[in-house]
Amino acid sequence: MYFTKSDLPLSSEMLNFWNDNGYLIIENFKTNAECDDLINRSKELIEEQDFNNQQSVFDTVSQSHNDDNYFLESGDKIRFFFEEKAQLNESNLKKNKQYIVNKIGHALHDLDDKFIKFSKNHDLNEIAKAIGFQDPLLLQSMYIFKQPKIGGEVVCHQDSTFLITEPESTVGFWFALQDATKENGCLQVASGGHKGPLRKLFKRENNKMKMEELSSEPFPETDTFVEVKKGTLVLLHGRLPHYSCENTSPHSRHAYTLHVIDGKTKYMDYNWLQRPNLKLSGFKNA
Repeated sequence: MYFTKSDLPLSSEMLNFWNDNGYLIIENFKTNAECDDLINRSKELIEEQDFNNQQSVFDTVSQSHNDDNYFLESGDKIRFFFEEKAQLNESNLKKNKQYIVNKIGHALHDLDDKFIKFSKNHDLNEIAKAIGFQDPLLLQSMYIFKQPKIGGEVVCHQDSTFLITEPESTVGFWFALQDATKENGCLQVASGGHKGPLRKLFKRENNKMKMEELSSEPFPETDTFVEVKKGTLVLLHGRLPHYSCENTSPHSRHAYTLHVIDGKTKYMDYNWLQRPNLKLSGFKNA
């Protein structure tokens, strides 16, 4: 079921859908101009970079980035990660740099003015409060490119595996900056799957990462394709299994994600993402 920004504040119907399914779709949340601002800013950030000094690949299939310090120390920085299938030769790193980046993360919402403006506003704060947050804090941001022809698969996972609090509180705020379709790798979710157990925990031990199994129960089928238009906001419960396939189409699928936790919970010190030099802030601290 799709709702629109005109349906806000969250109605009982919207809250019931969220509680039953573990996701919520709100169309027309951002304007085309707001989305284009972020797209253009991402291009500027890439153009400003000299990629010859780093070639960190982000690949959820091989998990090759897990013990990469460039990745592990990115929680309070703006850093760039490449597609696994990108050809990282000298020519591409200079002339084709807009089409080899997998994502930018993980503190855009605190360190870049355009991203701060997009991320922090009253409407998002009200949504967070309506779904149960007492003190919503913006933990992580990611600009995801899903590049044409080479955009990598994101394996089925639960966000709380990677960003855990006690009690659990993680919610993803996922914004479509371009139309997301079956062809270009839209989200697929296991509707209602958030009611199942957390299967794994991604834990830091001695500055190395390991995946700890909590439950052997298999994921349910990701049975719902979240095909959405540019400007749509999708909320994702931290336990909701979700997935996206490779993008083999000629069209990119840019998206921007915020992961939010409740300041009333305890953020575990074994999480991979740490922000030693940057205090967490909320939606209202624009």
